[in-house]
Amino acid sequence: TLGTQTDYRDGEAQTDPYSPEYVVPSGSVPELLTLASLTWGRGLPAGLAEVEMIERAREKRAWEATLPAMDNASQIAKRRKMMDDMERKEWAFREQEIEKLQEIRLEVLKKLLQRREENQNELDAKRLDDHWQNCQKAKEEKIKKIQHDCALMLRKLIAKRKNVMGKLEKRDIIKEYTDFASQTYAPMSRIGYFPDNHSERYVVKNFYLNTFAGLCELEASLPDSVTQVKIKAPKPKYTTTKTGFIKRSARLEVELAQVHQALLEKKNKVKEPKKPLCFLENIEKPVPRPPTPILEKPSIEEEETELAVICLQKLLRGRAIQNMMFEGKEKRLELIRELRTTHALQEDGQLLLKAEEQMTLALQQQRDLQMHKLSSVENHLAREEGRILVNIFDFLSKELVRLQEERKIHAFVMLAERQRRMWEAEESGRRQVEERQRQEEDEIFKQAREGDWQDCGHTIDSYLEDIILSSMENTAEEQAREEIQRMAVEINDIAYEMESRRTRLQSEEIVAELVYDFLIPEAEKMSVREKVRQSQRKHISAAHQIIHRGIE
Repeated sequence: TLGTQTDYRDGEAQTDPYSPEYVVPSGSVPELLTLASLTWGRGLPAGLAEVEMIERAREKRAWEATLPAMDNASQIAKRRKMMDDMERKEWAFREQEIEKLQEIRLEVLKKLLQRREENQNELDAKRLDDHWQNCQKAKEEKIKKIQHDCALMLRKLIAKRKNVMGKLEKRDIIKEYTDFASQTYAPMSRIGYFPDNHSERYVVKNFYLNTFAGLCELEASLPDSVTQVKIKAPKPKYTTTKTGFIKRSARLEVELAQVHQALLEKKNKVKEPKKPLCFLENIEKPVPRPPTPILEKPSIEEEETELAVICLQKLLRGRAIQNMMFEGKEKRLELIRELRTTHALQEDGQLLLKAEEQMTLALQQQRDLQMHKLSSVENHLAREEGRILVNIFDFLSKELVRLQEERKIHAFVMLAERQRRMWEAEESGRRQVEERQRQEEDEIFKQAREGDWQDCGHTIDSYLEDIILSSMENTAEEQAREEIQRMAVEINDIAYEMESRRTRLQSEEIVAELVYDFLIPEAEKMSVREKVRQSQRKHISAAHQIIHRGIE
């Protein structure tokens, strides 16, 4: 009874294009049939990739047409070479396709990573905003508390400044009772007054309310009109006057009742379902589709090439499936034989099968034993090699540590020898100075004695004194040499014992002390000498200039 109108055409509503039936004449292979594998949504409508595939198929068919016949051995070798070259080209093309797919996947992965990073940045920004808002709230609460404390302290300071001099003021009772915020009406608990204490004294205690006798007396004192209620029947309301007109109040009541009833009906009204439209509805036209790309009609050679490629693909796929079936047959050959032998009825065949099975089991056990022996031998060899390598590495590491310790000890010995030589040089210099001074004193003493004893000459006392002095010097020198040798032996023993007990950390400490005690002071001395030399050079150069100027 109703008609519908549409602005769409059949092609827009169609899901799969129509493919009519066709008949192939005998002896002809149309190139169009090579595209029978392409369907709508899977290759159709054809794009750039499909066009390239068709071009490659045509080239393949043209190449197959140029293949030499398999008549003699030379043609077969040439054909095999051409097929190998074509196979290399196909593999190179396949590698290019794989690289393109990998690049596309890489781009998609980059976009996904970028999107994930953007989402993560948004999430981090949101978290930072939330954290900032929480910090702002905490800051505002702190500021409010500080302001509250500030106001409280200001009030306290103002209250203290009211009586800075500490004068006693007389109590103004009238002012306290006129001010309802004073201590009289609202005492503060910090002063020592707690209003909740002794609150029972504010409870009203009445004889007439707390006792039964009081209640009876109160009831007897009340008049009868209070205890005995008189009920009068209500008079009906007259909505009309004596003349027959309706009163204004009655009309208002009727109107109010109607309005109330309408409101209730509207409130309790059930919504009716929407009725379907019975008129034409304006349908907006969709956005026009882009024009369909038109491809040029391929040539017959390209179609033949495509057919040749499809035929070769079929052959390759069939050969691949055949190889897979052959490999599966080879893998399950024993199972196939077992299935075949289960249907054997002859006893001789079963005995032969049992003998073969036993032989197979024996060979398998022998092989397992041989493999176990080989594995055990390899394990022993590996263990021995590991033990030898561990010993070698241990010896080398110990030798390295020993060489390092020897070098350190040699360095310490050289430093100690250098220090000893320096001390001996200083001591020998000091001894030479002392001997020179003693010789000078002896010479002075001799000359003085010679002045006193000119007439007597050399007496026995001077001779004895000389002998005693020389013997004392010789004895002191021998004792000093023995003491030095004994101390050197003790120091060497202590040094050897310390060397045997010393650790790496102690060695480093000794080296550091030697560096800080000898090298750094010597460098400082050299720097100080250089500074002194520089400063003296300035003065000397100034003096030279003054002298030369005066000479001129």
